[in-house]
Amino acid sequence: MTPETGNTSSIKPPRCRHFTADGTRCRLPILDTRSHLCFRHSALVAAAQQPQYDSEDLSPDLLPELSEFSAGTDIRQFLARLLTLVTKGRISPRRASVLAYITNQLLHSHRAIILETKAVDEEPQRIILDMPRPERDWPEPVPPSHPDMSWLRPDPKVPSSKEPL
Repeated sequence: MTPETGNTSSIKPPRCRHFTADGTRCRLPILDTRSHLCFRHSALVAAAQQPQYDSEDLSPDLLPELSEFSAGTDIRQFLARLLTLVTKGRISPRRASVLAYITNQLLHSHRAIILETKAVDEEPQRIILDMPRPERDWPEPVPPSHPDMSWLRPDPKVPSSKEPL
């Protein structure tokens, strides 16, 4: 009962926003104002969302034998292990995408090294400047003709450009 109004109604705290499978709403007051959940349901949500530590050392899982990634098969095996760790939830998708990008750069560097060594091993290509011109027996171009419009007859009602207005 408030002294000013004499009213016995009290202000109810906001309720949890969790709904059960049958559609009823939880009756407990909210604990966290960001999630609008009670203590019971906020604990369930926190347990379901395990934090992923992006600083965890995963080198024993990703690199069981030390490899210099000198061949494409090494990179393929690395990516297969990375996929396994992502699907198991041991590595975040963000960290996995960074590692996959780095392996993509490694593949590009392998290709560049192969092209450089191949260019050194081969003799440079010769450019022939005095090649004969090809003989072409093309017909002479025909000037464009205007379409036949003889079937059009001038309308006597429409003034021509030669008649005064």
